[in-house]
Amino acid sequence: MAHVSDSKKACAVNPLKMSAPLGASYAFLGLQSCMPVMHGSQGCTSFGLVLLVRHFKEAIPLQTTAMNEVTTIMGGYENIEKALLNIRSRAKPALIAICSTGLTETKGDDVPAFITLARQKHPELADTAIVYVSTPDYVGAFQDGWAIAVKGLVEQLAEPVAEKVAQRVALLPGCHLTPADLEELRELIESFGLEVLIAPDVSGSLDGHIPEDWLGTTLGGTPLADLRALGSASACIAVGEQMRPAAEALQQRCDVPYRLFNRLTGLAACDELLMHLSALSGQPVPARWRRQRSQLVDAMLDGHFHFGHQRVAIAAEPDLLWALGHFITEMGAELSVAVTTTQSPLLAQLPCNEVVIGDLEDFELAAKAADADLLISHSHGRQAAERLGKPLYRAGLPLFDRIGNAHVLSVGYRGTRNLVYALGNQFIDQIPHHGPNDWPLSPAARAAARGDTAAPTAPAIAAASF
Repeated sequence: MAHVSDSKKACAVNPLKMSAPLGASYAFLGLQSCMPVMHGSQGCTSFGLVLLVRHFKEAIPLQTTAMNEVTTIMGGYENIEKALLNIRSRAKPALIAICSTGLTETKGDDVPAFITLARQKHPELADTAIVYVSTPDYVGAFQDGWAIAVKGLVEQLAEPVAEKVAQRVALLPGCHLTPADLEELRELIESFGLEVLIAPDVSGSLDGHIPEDWLGTTLGGTPLADLRALGSASACIAVGEQMRPAAEALQQRCDVPYRLFNRLTGLAACDELLMHLSALSGQPVPARWRRQRSQLVDAMLDGHFHFGHQRVAIAAEPDLLWALGHFITEMGAELSVAVTTTQSPLLAQLPCNEVVIGDLEDFELAAKAADADLLISHSHGRQAAERLGKPLYRAGLPLFDRIGNAHVLSVGYRGTRNLVYALGNQFIDQIPHHGPNDWPLSPAARAAARGDTAAPTAPAIAAASF
């Protein structure tokens, strides 16, 4: 059992966590023909927009209600109304998804009532679905915002049905899964003859493709029809503890049973998923996955020599910390430092002595004290790695000093194998190798090595060298 402590500093130094509204906006970006909206000031939205653009290197559709001092005091109804009408007339989205910020939450705006009033005054909004979730900046972190958004989508859009569709599975992924991870899970599930509805599906909207026509909304992702059809699934698979509330909401609202997987990185975790899919479909595990499992076992055999007794420091969102922390310990390394952003039931069960809910300064000081061999965090951890002279494996969001972030795969047999190689090679790079400068020669010996005619005799060289 790990001891969970909360950093009590007066301010965050090099913050690790990101806000809940940004996490909710990221979830909404995984919906087709959607326009995410932050109900708050322009600055809040601009900050989140820049972060997502730098990570994905793509255009990100994200709007704001542009609250200012006056509208904050008087109430944000007019801003909500104008935003809804302008977005509908210009972008024509199928769905407008609104999340709150700390500014409007502190004021106490009744956004659901605002939306109801706007629909009554403007019948033209009837052809546009509108979803609202409450995500104040001062509560939770990025992972919490994503979880609240997905739960809100389920509660507001999923429709109960009398008869379930056999072989249809709803997949509720956590925010720590990349577009490549979702593509891998889709391929895994469909290989068993199952139909999968992924909500949200950032693999369709943020996988780095170039569309034929420009649209002002999201490009790809979960269609509105699929969101409404979640209740017709015969089973639900949730990935990450953060998805438990959404899965429970789907079960309560639409009577869809769920199975939660805390992680899908690692041999045992992948085995559990495939056995579950085999039970759902009534089909044996396809040969290609058996082959990939064999490749993973071989990779683990090759890599465990380099993982053994290595000390690793990780700073990440709780579900990503859980997946990576268990993976490295299974490979023989030690999780010596664990820093995260928000509370989670999983933290106390991590394979380490202490988990700190803190910032990257806490991370750096703890990694220095533990003499960590490898640091794992997002790109803001690079300064700590440079100061400590330790390698950094970048994981999570944002990764603004690397390209191809959408295609990093770390789930399933293939993704776990990739992770073994990536981390193992970083450990190999740190192995010291002796070079000529490790045994400096005397001037006379160097002259002899160069073949100078005036070089001393061999016995003299030996005496000078030793």
